Amino acid sequence: MYSGKVEICGVNTAQLPVLSERQKTELLTRARAGDKVARQKMIQGNLRLVLSVVQKFSGRGENLDDLFQVGCIGLIKAIDHFDPSLKVRFSTYGVPMIVGEIRRFLRDNAPVRVSRSIRDLAYHSMQAREELQKQTGREPRVSEIAARLGATPENVAMALESVVEPVSLYEPAYTDGDESVALMDRVPEAGGEESWVSSIMFKDTMRTLSQRERRIISLRYLSGKTQVQVAREIGISQAQVSRLEKNALCRIREQISCC
Repeated sequence: MYSGKVEICGVNTAQLPVLSERQKTELLTRARAGDKVARQKMIQGNLRLVLSVVQKFSGRGENLDDLFQVGCIGLIKAIDHFDPSLKVRFSTYGVPMIVGEIRRFLRDNAPVRVSRSIRDLAYHSMQAREELQKQTGREPRVSEIAARLGATPENVAMALESVVEPVSLYEPAYTDGDESVALMDRVPEAGGEESWVSSIMFKDTMRTLSQRERRIISLRYLSGKTQVQVAREIGISQAQVSRLEKNALCRIREQISCC
């Protein structure tokens, strides 16, 4: 728990209401029809859900009041976008939205410093890649880009990955209106505690991928390897890894969006 803390953001956590699934469905239906009172009751009745998610982020040195407020934003977005006609529990949809909102907050506020030399190499690498694409009509290999620049493939790959937001687990995997849930929000946390998000949907979508695509996704996002490292392990080019990775993530997004 919160080290005995009872009040957070002025909310007495000991007095937070608990709603049944039937009550949630009724409130969501009314809220969807424009009932503001029902919407507010749904928010108040799910603050414990936000609290349980925020607890998972304790111990990181972040202000829990700030995280609670950010989590409430995710909760409100979930309530406003959830379709009560879906045969799923609200928490199945709400938890990823809350987690995603907090993770985006943490990510956006985390300082990331890239050296000037790496930025310069990345800039020249992107220029070289565009030139090679025009010349060859295909995605150039990292080794080809490196050869044109007189740099090592490892440094080129590192430079490109350091300044370009990777096609990653933070890329939207589920979109509903103006809100999205990243693939990262669908991956269960390690540690033996109950998963924040059901892994069933994620596992089902993974089954639609080819064996090679599943291996690439596993190596990239569960083992934390770079595209260059994955390419070496599998025995294909970095460009092929990039292409297969993008295709796999697109298919995962499509599968989740259809659920």
